[in-house]
Order: sequence, then structure tokens, then C-alpha cells
Amino acid sequence: MATGEIDDRRLVFVAGLHRSGTTPLARVLAQHPQVSGLAGTGVTEDEGQHLQSVYPPALTYGGPGRFARDPRAHLTETSRLVTPDNAHRLLIAWQPYWDTSRELLLEKSPPNLVMTRFLQALFPDASFVVVVRHPVSVTLATHKWRSHTTLSHLLEHWFMAHDLLREDLPHLRRAHVLKYEDLVAAPGSVLEELGQFLGLTGTVPTDQVRTDQSRSYEQRWDSMAASNKPWQRRQHQKLVSTYESRANDYGYSLVDLDQVGPFPLPGIEDRSRTA
Repeated sequence: MATGEIDDRRLVFVAGLHRSGTTPLARVLAQHPQVSGLAGTGVTEDEGQHLQSVYPPALTYGGPGRFARDPRAHLTETSRLVTPDNAHRLLIAWQPYWDTSRELLLEKSPPNLVMTRFLQALFPDASFVVVVRHPVSVTLATHKWRSHTTLSHLLEHWFMAHDLLREDLPHLRRAHVLKYEDLVAAPGSVLEELGQFLGLTGTVPTDQVRTDQSRSYEQRWDSMAASNKPWQRRQHQKLVSTYESRANDYGYSLVDLDQVGPFPLPGIEDRSRTA
């Protein structure tokens, strides 16, 4: 199928930091008969960032837990890469891995989180689905890959990335933000609302949504607070004192990990942009 023949298909970009739940959400959405995700790519988690040469992948800027720190990773409509030719090149790169008979074509990559405005400039009718997960869970999960990176550095990366997202959201025409914790607590209602946002007919399957993925990180965090090693208790206290107010601003708490509030969406009135 020529690229011109997919012009009437709608693009959906799934965004969220590494270990935020983007992969399971993308796979759940791709089970819906109207949606095709990238499949059979041979690259990590079937992420479109690894299949193209238009923009640098997250690894160029340090990869998980680091990429949002580099100002070059934050792409907007002002980027010199925003050209019709580059939009065409991306479609050419991704098209072989989509079922183009489906009306929604989905691409998922973590750096989409700081590239929404850039992708919208290339594909003006695209929709964006953003997954946000507790900063503690994301930090501890990423630390397994980045054991030589401090927890403070990884927490700071979480806030830097989501601060950029908050700056970019008012510029987006079609964006939907959801909390990972809400997804695993009530997958039926969260996916129903997401399906309505995307204009899907029927239900989005919930059978692959796992509900226990954060428990080990919560236990590890609590064990730091109660550790018999003074340096671990001091580390925990320092992280809480440094980041608790910022976490509260995003509807989270580093003291009570079960506390989950809505994602802040200042100045956004369009229902399609709310979680």
C-alpha cells in the first residue's frame, strides 16, 4: 500500500517515561479491531523510535532516566525537522509494521513524551495518549537498568520530563492523560473513557492489564524508610523532603504511595485533553 493510501488513517502516539506502562497500554489498544500497533519489528518493545532516521532516539540523549535532561530531546513545531518530507519518511519507516486496513495506526515510544508538539506539527490530526506513573515506581524500576545513577537523579528526571509535558499540553489539539495507577485499579472504566476519546466502537480488552506491577517498588521504598541502616533512612528522608511538594503537584505523595490524585491540566478546558 502506498503512503498516500494511509492518509485517511488516524495516527495515535502513546507517550510516557520508560517503565510507566506504555508497552502494556499499547498492546491492549492494539487488540481492538480498529487499532493497529507496530508489530514484528525486531526492535525493543516494537518502538517506532528505533525504526526511523528522522529524529534521534532517546538513547542519543542518555536513554532511560536521562533523555529529558538534554534540551535537544524536547522537540516542538519550531524544529527544523518539521517538513513534509520527514512526515513522509516516518510513514515509510513505520508502514510495513502496521496493519493498514485498520483505521487507527498506533506508535509507542517513551521520548514521545517530550516530542508531542513536534509530532503534531508533522501529523496535525494525530491523537496523543500519555501514561503517567508514580515517580517512585518509575525511579526504582529504572534504577534496575541504571544502578550507577542516583535515585535523586532519576527522580529529578521524572519531574523534568513531566514539567515539559505540562508546558506542551496546552498546545495540543487532541491529548488524553491517564494515570497508570487508575488503569490498573479500574481498567474497564479507564479504557472505556480512552476508547471514547479515540472514537473506538465497542470495548477495549482488559485481560492483559496486570494489577501487581508496583507492589515490589512500594515495598522497597517503605523498607528504605524503616531500614536498620542509617544511611538508607537518611537517603529516604532527603528524597522525601526534596521532592514531596513537587510530587503533590502531580497528584502523588512520596510519603503515602497509595495517594493518587488527578494529573494537573491548567488552562485546558477541552474534555479530550483530560484524564
